[in-house]
Amino acid sequence: MRASPPDSTHATHATSDAVARIDPLWWSWAGAHGGHVAAAALSAVRDHAAAAGQHPARTLTTHFLAPVDARPLPLTVTVPSAGRRASTCTFTGQQDGRPVLVGSAVFGPGRPGPSYEGSTAPAVPGAPECPLLDLPVGLAPFAKQVEIRPATEDLPLAGGEKAELVAWVRFADDRPLDAEAVVTLTDVLPPGLYAHWRTPRPVPTAELTVHFTDALDDGAPRGWALVRIRTEQAGSGWAVDDSTVWSADGRLLALARQARVVQRATAPVREAL
Repeated sequence: MRASPPDSTHATHATSDAVARIDPLWWSWAGAHGGHVAAAALSAVRDHAAAAGQHPARTLTTHFLAPVDARPLPLTVTVPSAGRRASTCTFTGQQDGRPVLVGSAVFGPGRPGPSYEGSTAPAVPGAPECPLLDLPVGLAPFAKQVEIRPATEDLPLAGGEKAELVAWVRFADDRPLDAEAVVTLTDVLPPGLYAHWRTPRPVPTAELTVHFTDALDDGAPRGWALVRIRTEQAGSGWAVDDSTVWSADGRLLALARQARVVQRATAPVREAL
């Protein structure tokens, strides 16, 4: 198998700088919300890297090295590979002179090809039929920026049998569900383990990878998204969560997987912004 398409080009491009804008309203336990940080990084890289052009984002991987605060996040961006089929950008973000995240994004145009849909949206009541979920502000300050309506009987901290949550989610500012918004949605629900637990504890993300589908190629939908998050495995202080995001009409928008660190139960502390 070829390691790369025959018509691609591979040239290391000069390193450049960008800035990710962190919204202080998107605050979590002890730092900016991980999904929001990853989305801000994607936006900055897309705007700054000429190799990305106007092509859709296909994947985004972000490693969180330390909590990110609400200040602008400087990024060093490198384009190690740029071609007609795909371009890869890598980035490193620093605050106070130390790296706080590293990652990569792949951009590429659409083209004719076979289709297959392996993750269909679950049959659940519509958003208007589902009750509103109010997450405690001390637990998730960013929750004021979204409206969450659980679509199943599984609820956070309800001690259920399954480590899975399914909910309708929409942004308070009614932003379109573009790639950046979808990244945030993959991380917007509590960890899947919260459906199984009765006591909250920090479960920060160490690594998040998002795969976008071609449903976003024709433009971003608006309104509600159906989001499912479930813990596939947990042990030795680590957990693996899978997230799926569908549009209101049932189109698959993204699949994501993240590695989480399971910490001891402590009272959340919100730093001054």
